[in-house]
Amino acid sequence: MTPEALLSTIRSQAEALGFARIGVADVDLASAEAGLLAWLEAGFHGSMDYMANHGLRRARPAELVPGTVRVITARMDYLPAATPDDWRERELQRLTQPGEAVVSVYARGRDYHKVVRARLQKLSDQIAALVGPFGHRVFTDSAPVLEAELASRSGQGWRGKHTLVLSREAGSTFFLGEIYVDFPLPLTEPEPAHCGQCTACIDACPTGAIVAPYRLDARRCISYLTIEHAGSIPEDMRPLLGNRIYGCDDCQLVCPWNKFARRNALPDFEERHGLGHAQLLELWGWTEAQFLQRTEGSPIRRIGHARWLRNIAVALGNALRQASAAERETIRAALVQHADHPDAVVCETVQWALQQV
Repeated sequence: MTPEALLSTIRSQAEALGFARIGVADVDLASAEAGLLAWLEAGFHGSMDYMANHGLRRARPAELVPGTVRVITARMDYLPAATPDDWRERELQRLTQPGEAVVSVYARGRDYHKVVRARLQKLSDQIAALVGPFGHRVFTDSAPVLEAELASRSGQGWRGKHTLVLSREAGSTFFLGEIYVDFPLPLTEPEPAHCGQCTACIDACPTGAIVAPYRLDARRCISYLTIEHAGSIPEDMRPLLGNRIYGCDDCQLVCPWNKFARRNALPDFEERHGLGHAQLLELWGWTEAQFLQRTEGSPIRRIGHARWLRNIAVALGNALRQASAAERETIRAALVQHADHPDAVVCETVQWALQQV
């Protein structure tokens, strides 16, 4: 089988596994090293020490996995099959309803790490059936890998000004995964950028985290603050979170290219436990046991119950400012239930929330 024929077969097998697009990148990412170092030196990674711990190995696939000569990149769209055409307008409308609990769209179903990684491993097994045993390793946002760089170099799309990968055929609502392999495949052509003069994502960012086109300060990003950041959320940031309790989709919701966002028929990404229309007080009432049971297999579970409560307490504090007198009493009564929580961060955040009248 020629390399071209092998790549064609891999693409067919990947499609059957739920992947929308397959690309192939070289392992020479030297031109990306300066940008990575500058981002780290600016401290934009915040408390994500793992971003710095591996240094330039992140930009050197052959050092991370010795013997690697190509990287197969895979795109998997994540909008549920039943997503309405006006989904972006609906999501933006929810952000104006203080009592609603907004969870990023990608996190409402099964943990993408599990879904994508398992299917990439199946694809690897199928490749082995074609070429025999080969050196490889599968990744899905799970190791020091420059995913967006590899994706853009292999034709999955281009880097948008919000730093996410954008595709003319699918917007940005997709997950990325990689298979590092030790045999050559034809490289796939990168796609030129198509953002033009648009700055919608920069203008829409609630916290100003996109400090310049293609430059993100994670310390100001709501996804970082609600997911990666373990301590108290800085007080000046709290009002800017609004009712977002896990992640943030704002830069994607306003991006014109996401009118082309694609659905995925896989049931894994279907919404669980009503997270697409949940109320803050409903989720605030989850006990730790209920949280663990209802987030089993979900990416949300990794933040733990205490951080979950911290995020909701911030949102409830923000809701208090806009609530009616009756609503304020209900919210305050709910907040008081966790005023003596064993986690100091939760206690501090609850006390802050109670003062937001």
